[in-house]
Amino acid sequence: MTKPQSREVLEFLRRHPQTGLTQQRAIAELRCYRLAARVADLRADGYNIRSVSVKQDGVRFARYVLEEGPTQLSAFV
Repeated sequence: MTKPQSREVLEFLRRHPQTGLTQQRAIAELRCYRLAARVADLRADGYNIRSVSVKQDGVRFARYVLEEGPTQLSAFV
């Protein structure tokens, strides 16, 4: 069963397939302070979420991108 905040993360990832989600944006827009944990929850539920390593202004961080297939679309209703 997906936790409420994990659902918010999933919905955000679906609405922003090109940009994905970073920890900074998750805090600002979703008030989610444990993005990696929510991504782990979603992965445990079977969602394919890719972690992309990004380096910007000398700082390295992860950007999470949902790679969703047709079976996953119908699984979360």
